[in-house]
This record gives sequence, C-alpha cells and structure tokens, in this order.
Amino acid sequence: MSKERILITGATGFIGSHLAELCVERGFEVVAFDRYNPNNNWGWLEKSKYKDGMQVILGDIRDYDSVSKAMGGCNVVFHLAALIGIPYSYVSPLAYIRTNIEGTYNILEAAKNLELEQVIITSTSETYGTAQYTPIDENHPLVGQSPYSASKISADQLTISYFRSFDLPVKIVRPFNTYGPRQSARAVIPTIISQCNSKANQIKLGSLTPTRDLTYVKDTCEGFLAIYESDLFYGQATNIGMNSEISIGDLAREIMKAMGVNIPIASDKERIRPENSEVDRLVCNNEKLIKNSSWKPKYDLASGLTETINWFRQNGQLIKSELYHV
Repeated sequence: MSKERILITGATGFIGSHLAELCVERGFEVVAFDRYNPNNNWGWLEKSKYKDGMQVILGDIRDYDSVSKAMGGCNVVFHLAALIGIPYSYVSPLAYIRTNIEGTYNILEAAKNLELEQVIITSTSETYGTAQYTPIDENHPLVGQSPYSASKISADQLTISYFRSFDLPVKIVRPFNTYGPRQSARAVIPTIISQCNSKANQIKLGSLTPTRDLTYVKDTCEGFLAIYESDLFYGQATNIGMNSEISIGDLAREIMKAMGVNIPIASDKERIRPENSEVDRLVCNNEKLIKNSSWKPKYDLASGLTETINWFRQNGQLIKSELYHV
C-alpha cells in the first residue's frame, strides 16, 4: 500500500482508533483528528503502541478553519467524527445537525478546495430505518426514525451532491452495528458485559425484540480499507455487515452463556425508544462489498464476542457500562 497521507476524523474514538492503528500498520502516514480538550488527551490512542506513528491534531469538526488546516497536505480523508448516541438526539437534535451535517459539510468543502484524491464518509445502517425488505441492500429507502438517523441521511445526501455537482471523489461507507473493544458505554454489548461482570440481579436493557446485524470492529475497519482500495464505489454508499441478525434478547443470552452466568433479563422502559422511532429489524446485504473488493470477514459472532468479553474483563474499569447513558 502506498505511503499516502490520510486524515482520520474521530480518530480517538471506538472505530476511529482501530482504523488509525490499522492504517499505521499498512504504511499510511496518519493524521488523527479529534475534538479539542484542554488536557490534550488522545482518547483511545493515548496508550496505543502506534501513538508515535501518527500525528494527532485536536480541533472541532464544526469549525471549517480547524478542519481545513488539519486536512492540509493530506491525500485522503476518512470522516468518522459524529455524534452517535440515539437517545441524546431526542434531547438535542440541533447538536446533531451542527456536528453531523455541518461537520460533514466542512469535510466536503475543505476536500474540494484542497483537491483531495478521496473523501470517505461514514454513514450508518440506522439511515435505513426498520427493514422494508431483507437483507437490506444499498437501494433500500432511507427513513429518518430518529434525529440522529435524519442527520446522517442529510450528511449522506450532501455527500452525493458534492459528487454530482463538483466531481468530488467521495465514497460512503455504511456500517451496520459494529462492536468490539473500546466501544462506548451507551452500546448494548458493553452494557450487557458490564452488568454480567458486576453480578447484577437483572440485566436491564431496552426492547428485547429488535434484531441487529453485528460486525466485529476489526472486520469493519478492513471494510473501510477495502472500499478505499476499490475504484468501483465512488459516488455511492456501500454496506459493511455480516448478512445475519440476532435479537437483543438472544444476544444477551449468548453473552451470558459465553461468560458463564445466568441472570434474568428485564426490559427497562427508560431505555426503550419512542414506538415509531425504534428500528425493529436490521440485516445487511453485503453482496456489493464482497463482489467488488477483497473484503471477507474474519470474525463470526462467537469469536468476536469472545474477543470483546476478554477485553472488557481486562479493562472494564475504564467503562462503567452498567449505567444508562443518553
């Protein structure tokens, strides 16, 4: 792989930190961009063994000057920076508009002005809403069932407009639910693992019946690079997923089985989305990515959960996932 200089936004977060490390391994010159903080903390990259192999810039994705300056001298940008918590999008939709839509605008406009070779924008399977047919391919209608998903649909459409209007070399990566080490406390798998570790009397979750298509984070990152490497994905979205689904209730039982515990599961109304906002079913059609790239997932759900559980057992003090976070 070439020695291209790439900017990764959201690089100190969950998927971004894994992607940044993988890109260093593959020989890229990595510029890691994330939100400014007065402690100059690099998040999940703070203790990374790859820390010396990348440049870290702290700024604000909502600020064009900050983005443009960080992008200077780069050939490619992987844009992952976003507000991703669905519950908080009910509290402050405007924060999602400013971060997810205006932040994407800043990336696209700076990339256009700086004439970058590739602009890779991160979408989400939440843009599809509840499956109208399965498996969900890239032609499935987009339905904003939460302010979060609406902001991501808007960012995706803005991205396509820059491809059509300005010939900007954009690609949209649309991962289904990614899990693994370093994942946020708000996510269902860390929540289940943490409650099992703490020997809770009940596993408190939201609705137990929705299904999700779960991809281990290393496979998701390999998907990003496979899309980067191919010339067949410009101006369009490409799914990353496993073409399989599991309900939240069954997922909890699988995790408990792997951890050797048996705890009653309770549906906590505080964690349940508004009825019309809940995405009831997500299952990925990954045929486009598999047929047009070298991508092939290495982890099934069992092996991915084992890796994740082991990490949280060793690092659980870093994330108090038993608490409900909006």
